[in-house]
Amino acid sequence: MNAKQRHLRYADYLAHMLDAIRQARGYVEGLTKQDFLDDRKTQDAVILKLLVLGEVAAQIVNECPDFAGRHPEVPWKEMRGMRNRMAHGYFDTNLDIVWDTLHGSLPDLEDKIAQIPATPPTV
Repeated sequence: MNAKQRHLRYADYLAHMLDAIRQARGYVEGLTKQDFLDDRKTQDAVILKLLVLGEVAAQIVNECPDFAGRHPEVPWKEMRGMRNRMAHGYFDTNLDIVWDTLHGSLPDLEDKIAQIPATPPTV
């Protein structure tokens, strides 16, 4: 069942994305990079949330291209690409990139997504 069949709205997509970001960041709160590298459960939990984030981005690009196009500040295709690399090459997941994403990209991404109106503009 795809998002159209579930009748997801923009607000649903954005809420899923914010939830995934906040959970991923929460999992590493208070951890050092070495703590993260030594904790397989936390790695798996964070990677799952990044996969969710990338999957939602892919759904938005595929099913709501106009919405994605109105928000070029969000790296929709890059998130989808990261999701695909992790999902299909999980033995090669670079944990340094995951850590850098958590601390470098996700805070900014959270701010950008939080600023997007949850309802589409009326035409």
